Amino acid sequence: MRVIAGEYKGRPLKAVPGDNTRPTTDKVKESIFNIIGPYFDGGYCFDMFSGSGGLAIEAVSRGIDHAILSEKNNKAIKIIHENIAMTREPEKYTVMGGDSRKNVQKFAQANPNVTFRLVILDPPYHADKSVSDIHLLQECGLIDSDTTIVCEMDKENTLPDEIEAYYKRKRVEYGTIAVEVFEGK
Repeated sequence: MRVIAGEYKGRPLKAVPGDNTRPTTDKVKESIFNIIGPYFDGGYCFDMFSGSGGLAIEAVSRGIDHAILSEKNNKAIKIIHENIAMTREPEKYTVMGGDSRKNVQKFAQANPNVTFRLVILDPPYHADKSVSDIHLLQECGLIDSDTTIVCEMDKENTLPDEIEAYYKRKRVEYGTIAVEVFEGK
C-alpha cells in the first residue's frame, strides 16, 4: 500500500496485521478519488472506521486540511499513528479511539461549527450500518450539502438511492467490494 497522489505521493503505508481489517487496495483508492474529484481545496475529512488510515491520509495528501480518524481496534490505532508519522505532519490528523458512533457525538459536541467536506464509511461488512451512520452525522450537524460521502461495502449490499439530503451519484464494483458515492442535493 502507498499514497497514490498529492503531497505524500509514493510514500508507503503499513497495513494492520491479521484479518480484522480490510485495507482498501491502491487500485480502489485511486478509483475513489477519481470519482470524487482528485484534489481538495481544504476542509475536514472524517474516516469513521479507519483501519490503517490510508484513505484519510490520501485525502490530506490531496488537499484536505485536517482528517479525523475513528477506530476501535488497538492494533489498527497503532498502525494509524505509524502511518501518520510517515507524513511528518501529525498536526493535520486527530485519532479517536473507541466506538465510532460515540466518537461522532463527542466530536460534534466539541466542534459545533465544523462540517465535513468528505466522510468515509468503511465499516466491518457484517456490521454495515452506513444508512444509520449518515443519519447520525446529519443529526449531529457534521454534514451539509457540500459533503461527499464515500461508502465501501460488500458488493452484495446496496444502499438506497437517497439517504437524508444525499443522492447516490455513483456505484462501482471491484471484485467482492462495492463503493457508493453520495452527494448533497
